[in-house]
Amino acid sequence: MKLVDDFKDYELLDLGNGMKLERWDKTILYRPDPQVIWDKSIDLGKVDAIYHRSNKGGGSWEVKTANLPDRWQVRYRDWVFNIKLMGFKHTGLFPEQAYNWNVIYDKIKKANRKVKVLNLFAYTGAASVAALSAGAEVVHVDSSRGMVDWAKENVESSGLSDRPIRFLVDDCIKFVKREIRRGNKYDIIIMDPPSFGRGSNGEVWSLEKNLYELVELCSELLSEEPIMFLINSYTTGISKTILENVLSLTVNRKYKGIISSDEIGIRCKNELLLPCGIYARWESND
Repeated sequence: MKLVDDFKDYELLDLGNGMKLERWDKTILYRPDPQVIWDKSIDLGKVDAIYHRSNKGGGSWEVKTANLPDRWQVRYRDWVFNIKLMGFKHTGLFPEQAYNWNVIYDKIKKANRKVKVLNLFAYTGAASVAALSAGAEVVHVDSSRGMVDWAKENVESSGLSDRPIRFLVDDCIKFVKREIRRGNKYDIIIMDPPSFGRGSNGEVWSLEKNLYELVELCSELLSEEPIMFLINSYTTGISKTILENVLSLTVNRKYKGIISSDEIGIRCKNELLLPCGIYARWESND
């Protein structure tokens, strides 16, 4: 499992009874996590907000602290991310992804040349921030205008507004097909597809049905000297080996390289490890 232990503004404090207790800078949150299947009482102490599941699906936040701000910021490296309490328990940032952000940053820096990055299902843009910070040109695509606007805020708060980035609200498959027709090429392609989703015009996305098609299409967008193709997934039932197979049957058929995969996760303060998804990565041999 790949872990990041230097995220000073985030800390996993405790785990038990289907819940996790976390510190986001100075704010303490208590929210569900499906991986936490063991019984253990947790001392909530001065928790600022609790997410309660609903029997009808979803749920809501109970704010316990009167002066809890609507949004606040956390920092990792030189990057500044805007955090807020969202529906369905989220905060707008997945801290375990710091491992992938570091990989992206290092790959771009080591390339020692101009690098163009395509970030699909780009959410609030942490990976885009990492790529911009390393000196890449970025195309950021997500079907949600709200997420794209949030990504713009993260780029701005990280002091990178003057860097070359295009923000697009679009269906990823349709966008990739248009890019193929245009003849555009990318050195690095990143994607973090959901299990299910809808595009900007109501297009239906299913990871199990559509991922292979999308990766196959994206392989046509890679430059003559590609650097990396990264897939991240939280989908239950999809193993890292499956993601490796997808890359092997698509990208690696055209560009012989190295394929690797692993879990990513977070180390709890009590030394337990919390798995938080998987990745598979194709890299050039150079």
